[in-house]
Amino acid sequence: MALLLHIETSTAVCSVGLGKDGELLALKETKEGMKHASHLTVFIENILKENGFSTSDLDGIAISMGPGSYTGLRIGVSTAKGICYGAELPLIAISTLQAMTKPLLANENIQSQLKNPEKAYYCPMIDARRMEVYTAFYNDKNELKKDISADIIDENSYAKELSEREIVFFGDGAAKCKEIIESKNGIFLDNVTPTATGMIELAEAKFQKQEFEDVAYFEPFYLKDFVATTPKKNIFK
Repeated sequence: MALLLHIETSTAVCSVGLGKDGELLALKETKEGMKHASHLTVFIENILKENGFSTSDLDGIAISMGPGSYTGLRIGVSTAKGICYGAELPLIAISTLQAMTKPLLANENIQSQLKNPEKAYYCPMIDARRMEVYTAFYNDKNELKKDISADIIDENSYAKELSEREIVFFGDGAAKCKEIIESKNGIFLDNVTPTATGMIELAEAKFQKQEFEDVAYFEPFYLKDFVATTPKKNIFK
């Protein structure tokens, strides 16, 4: 049984959750965009204070490890590491895509749309610009069935899998795929974003198994190397 702080900054959502024994106690989040540097530490301070805790009361820190935004992941991981060092707490890493999938598995509205829920795959998609997405397949037990990858989507994407089963697509990357992937077995969900809520049970399970990261050497799962872009207008020219 543990009191864990959960940090999710892999996309434009900045989300902080407080969980105890695998249950959500409190949540603070914003979808204002990439403003994690200004929101994250404030959310952490406030969520602890409002619930009568300090970092010394925590048993561990759970971080959403990616894939996702390079900058967002760096901010989240750096903050988590700082707390772990200062309070001598273990660090727990949770797959962003798996955490996105977790809340959907118990959602009755979603389950009612499926003809064969036990056979269906869940496909979280994080926008990676243009027609590329970070994605994977999970089954109804939230087990990984297709490795996490960066996929370029076209009309033939996942044709074999869609011919065999229903696939639930969700996340900000799924919206741009909706008009391209045409299959009666493709189910698209709107407004599903990464949130600390999906991390709670996964982090508790890892804590009980003592599956901790090396705080000194842990790095986010970027999936792709960071590529700096050049502004269209260079004011120094």
